[in-house]
Amino acid sequence: MPRMPAHRIAALTAAAVSPLLLNLWAAGPALAHGAPTEPSSRVYGCSPEGTRTSTAACRAAIAANGTSFAAWDNLRVANVNGRDRQTIPDGKLCSGGLPAYKGLDLARADWPTTRLTPGGTLNMTYASTIPHTGTFRLYLTKQGYDPTKPLTWDDLPERPFAEVKDPALTGGAYRFSAKLPADRTGRQVLYTIWQNSSTSDTYYSCSDVVFSAAAGSSGTSGTDKEQQKENEKGEKASVAPSSAAPKPSSTASTAAVSPSAPATASPAQTGADAPESTPVASTTGAGSGPSAPLLAGGATAVLVITGGAALALRLRRR
Repeated sequence: MPRMPAHRIAALTAAAVSPLLLNLWAAGPALAHGAPTEPSSRVYGCSPEGTRTSTAACRAAIAANGTSFAAWDNLRVANVNGRDRQTIPDGKLCSGGLPAYKGLDLARADWPTTRLTPGGTLNMTYASTIPHTGTFRLYLTKQGYDPTKPLTWDDLPERPFAEVKDPALTGGAYRFSAKLPADRTGRQVLYTIWQNSSTSDTYYSCSDVVFSAAAGSSGTSGTDKEQQKENEKGEKASVAPSSAAPKPSSTASTAAVSPSAPATASPAQTGADAPESTPVASTTGAGSGPSAPLLAGGATAVLVITGGAALALRLRRR
C-alpha cells in the first residue's frame, strides 16, 4: 500500500477530532450551575448531598418528583432575559416551571427552615461550579404569606429587597450579605433569582426561612419547635439565631449591592461555622449531575485523539 503523506494523516485526524472538541467548547457556558446552600434551598436540602432528605417535606418532594434532586445545581431556564413573571407560571416558582423539579412546588407548612432576624443581616452562600457574571435578586414573601397554598408572583413584592451584581466566586461559592426587611414574622420564602449575563440562563430557588416575632428575639417560635422535631428525626440542625456573630470568609466579596442592601465583606453562614468546602453536585452515575456530559465528552475526546494517533502510526508503517 502506498505510504500516506504525513500532512494527509494529520488532516484526517483533525477532521475526526475537531467536531467533538468544538461541541465540548460550545457546551462550556452550560456549566454555570449553582444554588443556595445557606440559607439552604429546597433543591439542595432535599438532594443526596443535602442534610434534609429525611424530613417529611423532602420525602414527599422526592416522591412527587419521581426521582432524586441529584442535579440540584441545574435548576435553570434559558432566554428569560428578565421576563421572570411572564415566563415562570404561578404555583411553579420553586421549580422554575421545570417538570424535573416539580416536587419543589409542593405547598406545605413543614418545609425545613433557616431562622433569620427581622431587620438583621442575611448572609448567603450560593454554591457554583465555575465563575460567571450576573445579578442576584432577592425577594421575601409578603407578610401574610400562606405556605399551605402554592407560591405565586402575587406573594412576592414587585421589587427585590436586595440586588447583588457580579460577586466574586471564592471557595466554590458566591458569598454576600444583604439587610433583611424589618416587617416580616413567622414562616416566609426567600426567593432567589440569579440572572447570568455571561450565559443565557436564569436560575431560580426557594429557601424556607422563619423570622422570630421581634427583632433580636432569641426565643423559639412555634414554627421553630416544629422544625426541631424534624431535626430530631434525622436532619442535621441548620437553624440558628442570626444574631450570632458570623464567621468571616477568607476573601472579601466585591459585590455591588443596591442602596437598600449595602455591600459588606463576604461573611459565611449565619449563626454557624461555614463548611470547610462548598458542596458541588455529584457527577457519578448515569444522569446524576449536569456536569456528567462534559466529563463523558472529555473521555470520548481522549479516546478519539488516542485512536487517531494510533491510526496515523499504523498508516505510516504501511
